[in-house]
Amino acid sequence: MWRTLAVASAFFPGLFAFCVRALRWAAPGWSLKDRILLSGRLVSTVQATMATVSGLTVVLSCEDVVHDRHWLAVEYVWVLVPYMTYDIYVMYLCHWHKSREKGIAERKHSLTSVRSFLLQERLMVTHHLFILIVLTPVTQHFRGELGDFFVGCIFTAELSTPFVSLGKILMQLKMQDTLLHKVNGILILVTFFLCRILLFPFMYAAYGRQLTPAALCVDTT
Repeated sequence: MWRTLAVASAFFPGLFAFCVRALRWAAPGWSLKDRILLSGRLVSTVQATMATVSGLTVVLSCEDVVHDRHWLAVEYVWVLVPYMTYDIYVMYLCHWHKSREKGIAERKHSLTSVRSFLLQERLMVTHHLFILIVLTPVTQHFRGELGDFFVGCIFTAELSTPFVSLGKILMQLKMQDTLLHKVNGILILVTFFLCRILLFPFMYAAYGRQLTPAALCVDTT
């Protein structure tokens, strides 16, 4: 737990800082705001890919959807905690730089700028805080040693995020009229349907199959 928290706490901010510095060299004409936006999206893509791979690994490893265990179902949650905390701050940085570009003079890290950020990004901040405050205790403590399969399913909900990030990156690069952007738009719809809509019927069906008489029968001889 503590080692995973420490590594993740260093990895995501470190990767973000590396991307910002690399873009300063690769795209010297870009503003700091543009480099921060793109770097945040790249890190988001990395995390989403890690979560999806972890989730699929857990799902494919659990034959018994209730009782089977996989270490990633527990350990990757400790990766998400630092990431969600980091991502809230990066969202604030993006908000502050966008406001500054619009001519809104707010001192960085001031109460006014933080309040403005929380009002504008309240849905995403609420989403992140819900994961930190509610889902983390549930997945790590209250469920006991049951349901690793379902935790893995929840991880796979990140499947669409890399394509969403790619779409924003292509728009940032002014490539929204390209074939790549159109194909990526279709992939966003497909992956969103798979991981956000079909996911819950799939979980319900898997649990129902676990409870069928054939699955529950025991040898009484």
